[in-house]
Amino acid sequence: MNSKCLIANRVAQELKSGDLVNLGIGLPTMVANYLPAGMEVFFQSENGILGMSSLPDSKLQDEDLADAGGCPTGAAPGAVAFDSCLSFGLIRGGHLDVTVLGGLQVDEKGQLANWMVPGKMVPGMGGAMDLVAGAKRVIVAMTHTAKGNPKIVKQCNLPLTALRRVDLVVTDLAVIEPTEDGLVLRELAPGVTVDEVLAATEASLIVADDLKEMAISA
Repeated sequence: MNSKCLIANRVAQELKSGDLVNLGIGLPTMVANYLPAGMEVFFQSENGILGMSSLPDSKLQDEDLADAGGCPTGAAPGAVAFDSCLSFGLIRGGHLDVTVLGGLQVDEKGQLANWMVPGKMVPGMGGAMDLVAGAKRVIVAMTHTAKGNPKIVKQCNLPLTALRRVDLVVTDLAVIEPTEDGLVLRELAPGVTVDEVLAATEASLIVADDLKEMAISA
């Protein structure tokens, strides 16, 4: 299993039936592929869809039905489309149970930077600021490093997405929980050691007394 699949698999285990969930652009969209059998989760996209689903066949792509990143998506039975006003009303009104977002950096305070890519033109932060501020639970799904550089840092040097502390960070090496006391290392990816995680992390980590191996579903 490659690193992105491992991350998406582990994040999917944080969801439960009945959740209203927003999946960010990129890696987070893969989470929908790893839901346990029989689990019913309602996926929302800030461009105005509730009830997104994976496309059963690439030939069924429709340019008029896309997620927030412009990628083709499917619609589950009973899905509904609406305008951005209602979509952001759901987000800002605190109705989202979970949002899963990609990350460029997370710091020791658990704050996320995820919208400005260094050296690249970007149209703006999209719904990221609203999602971090409005969702009941924020999960960051990202690789632990980028080109060998730590993404979990002492202090973000990229613009913060919001001041709120995120709830969980899932990487290809570990599961880390930001708390008032600092970043707690809760789980290790299969075959990964504590020393390897510490070496790949700039921020200080508190190793949990009940540290365990990351559970990956079949």
